[in-house]
Order: sequence, then C-alpha cells, then structure tokens
Amino acid sequence: MTKFLIDSDVIIWHLRGRREIAELLKNLQKAGVPACSSLSIVEVQQGVKPGEEKKTDAFLNSLTVYPVDRKIATEAGRCIRGYKKRGIVLGIPDAVIAATCLVYNLVLLTYNQTHYPMPELKLYPL
Repeated sequence: MTKFLIDSDVIIWHLRGRREIAELLKNLQKAGVPACSSLSIVEVQQGVKPGEEKKTDAFLNSLTVYPVDRKIATEAGRCIRGYKKRGIVLGIPDAVIAATCLVYNLVLLTYNQTHYPMPELKLYPL
C-alpha cells in the first residue's frame, strides 16, 4: 500500500476549496489516511485568517502527522549539506518534508516539485 505525504501548498489549496485537490485526497484515502509533516502544520497555521481556524484545525486533525525525529533531522541536514555543495539551496521546511518521505518511503504530493530535486524522492504528478 502506497502512503502519501501532503505538502503544505496542497493542504492550503484544499482548504481554499480547489475541487481537484479535494477529489484527489478523497481517492487517496482509499490507500490510507493521508499524512503531513509537523512542519507543514506550522506553515499552514501561520497563514490562517480569522474565521478559518475551525476548518483548518478540523482538516489538519484528520491527517496523520509525522513529527521531526532524529532520523528525519539527520536526513534533512544531509540533504541540505549535499545540495549546498552543488550550489543548490534547500529550505529547511522542504528538506525536512523530503527527508520524511525518504525515511518513511512516502510519495509526496506537491505543486512545488522544483523545491525537491532529490531523484530518489517519489513525487505524485500534479
């Protein structure tokens, strides 16, 4: 069974009512409960507007959340360091999200595929 990690941008588009994302997430639920990184919760929560709190919290509470543990932190640091040597700057949230997928063998759902240059990372085509 393939498991999916939802990037912050996809969560935001879902909460803003993008129908194709709602349909996609509904279909992916057949493979299990969708998940996100704890960093995605930070990224989503920082942009919540007044009146959006209940809907946002309800959706985020429906997801499995992968915390940033030692394995993920170590892998994210390695990714950042390795790509820095190549002249590519990875943001910490993106590196942590990618590391979460790599450590737990998850497929990443994101519209920001250019943020994730790791060839070993499985990306869902959006």
